[in-house]
Amino acid sequence: MTAEVYFVDGARTPFGRAGEKGMYWGTRADDLVVKTIVGLLERNPSLPKDVIDDVAIAATTQQGDQGLTLGRTAAILAGLPKSVPGFAIDRMCAGGMTSVTTMASAIGFGSYDVALAGGVEHMGRHPMGLGADPNPRFLTEKLVAQDALFMGNTAERLHDRFPELTKERSDYYGMRSQQKVEAAYQAGRIQPDLVPVALRSEAGWGLATEDEGRRPGTTMEGLATLKTPFRPHGKVTAGNSSPLTDGATMSLVASGEAVEKYGLTPKMRLVNFAFAGVEPEVMGLGPVPSTEKALKKAGLTIEDIGLFELNEAFSVQVLSFLDHFGIDDDDPRVNLWGGAIAIGHPLAASGPRLMMQLARQFAEHPEVRYGLTAMCVGLGQGGSVIWENPNWNGVK
Repeated sequence: MTAEVYFVDGARTPFGRAGEKGMYWGTRADDLVVKTIVGLLERNPSLPKDVIDDVAIAATTQQGDQGLTLGRTAAILAGLPKSVPGFAIDRMCAGGMTSVTTMASAIGFGSYDVALAGGVEHMGRHPMGLGADPNPRFLTEKLVAQDALFMGNTAERLHDRFPELTKERSDYYGMRSQQKVEAAYQAGRIQPDLVPVALRSEAGWGLATEDEGRRPGTTMEGLATLKTPFRPHGKVTAGNSSPLTDGATMSLVASGEAVEKYGLTPKMRLVNFAFAGVEPEVMGLGPVPSTEKALKKAGLTIEDIGLFELNEAFSVQVLSFLDHFGIDDDDPRVNLWGGAIAIGHPLAASGPRLMMQLARQFAEHPEVRYGLTAMCVGLGQGGSVIWENPNWNGVK
């Protein structure tokens, strides 16, 4: 039995800078998740809460306030009926993406009708890898290079492997991301999916209403002066990388039957998805094989994709993807409203953010039939999801 699967809606917290100076330093990770669940369901009042079949929440560092089976605990904290189950999931950077594809698979198989899927990462409280104990065999048996667990080093390796991916190209891409995000903010395109979060700090109470880490005044001259923390005279800097970020995302996925039954308005239809593995030392290449795999399963080619939402872990990672598929750095189909270099990349939360932005762009572009959300994943993986635009006007 197979059913059509739809991305109905998505909501997220504004993303904050990780660390003691960030706006979420005094906020719990699970409370960020709760905010997204409550905000998303408030936007879809026709959906009875007791028909939600499952809640999947991803986090990379599952400990403390970011542990304890997040899907279940957050569902209870958000006021969902006790009859609604939940679980936690982890695929590092693609955790939230995997939450969505896992719930979508259950719907497609016919076991579920409606599900919530999202992710959270409080990188200030729970830095990536904190408390981890990698098996010594990884190094003693030379299964991976010693620096393969450090994402910045893997980005430098992409520059090594592809000399045409210059620092200037990476810096320019980073600057353009900042500019595109700012333009999208000025046009009011990003704010509709943000759920305000109350803040408490030594300065008193506040309200988070927009992403904190944006730097719209970024220039090429300024980027050229930044340090290269991962290698002396390297090419990867804070200006062409995504910043450490706190935030949570949530999406509502449903079957075609449920969409009709509960009067929901779907924003995208799932076409196919794929995950793939690559050498951990060059994990940024991961979206290349995962995208090729997904396209093949869908019977499509890269030319069929009219809009791309690619996670900007590092400029060089996106550029390696674009070069592989013969797409220009400034192609207007790619990251129309900017990306993670400006907005931030709270690891497991980023996948659903890509989906939210693609869904909004679909509504503005009925001439586009198919879109792609894709991202690299730590330890050498890639994830890609192909979506169809329900607003497509049929014009080729």
